Amino acid sequence: MKGFYSVVGLVYMVTTSFYLSPRTVVKNENFKTKIEKVAVADDTKSEKNAGTVSSSEALYQSIAFDPEHELNYEVFSKALTGFENLKKAGLLSQESHLLTVCDFSMSSNTKRMWVIDLEDKKILFNSLVAHGKNTGEEFATNFSNRESSLQSSLGFYITDATYQGDNGYSLKLLGMDKGYNDAAYRRAIVLHGANYVSDEFAAMHKRIGRSWGCPAVPRELTQPIINTIKGRNCLFIYYPDQNYLSSSEWLKA
Repeated sequence: MKGFYSVVGLVYMVTTSFYLSPRTVVKNENFKTKIEKVAVADDTKSEKNAGTVSSSEALYQSIAFDPEHELNYEVFSKALTGFENLKKAGLLSQESHLLTVCDFSMSSNTKRMWVIDLEDKKILFNSLVAHGKNTGEEFATNFSNRESSLQSSLGFYITDATYQGDNGYSLKLLGMDKGYNDAAYRRAIVLHGANYVSDEFAAMHKRIGRSWGCPAVPRELTQPIINTIKGRNCLFIYYPDQNYLSSSEWLKA
């Protein structure tokens, strides 16, 4: 008899082990619902972030850069951020679509200046550009906003009027970054042409020549570049200086 009750008890335990109380089921369903909501929220957030990133990246990828002379995407992204912020501030017109970028982290012997038509997604010019005499040799390393420093100044500029000066046809530049390039007009930091900005000069001296702080371009490209970007367009001189990158009001998202 004792054996009979043992068997009955065993059967009861087996059959009831598959039973979940209504409270347990509800709890599990609620947990499942929470997991699903979190997953949907994360997916939505990821899609939103992906959309934000892809807008500037899509524009970058649609521009026909020369494969051997591509502008670095991170530099382009920063230049585009400043360009858009200058528009929002009313310092550039809403119709403005030209963006000029000088990447001074690159060798001065490379074509490190790009004039980009963001509307037509075309590179209008890709050129050599000189930095200041006291900014460095082949590579730029030091920058200043001081008069007589003979150094280049980092940051965003707005192109102004043209004139004929000691360096011929030149373009005035208005520095937009306080403490970094806002003395440009007073220092006569302008875009001009120079014979020392050439492949021939670089082959002879291991680097192109250097200016007194101005972004100087090849003599034969002076007039076409200036005539393209004159009259309140954006020019950005980039270098990975963390103090500048973290403090420029134009680089704030």
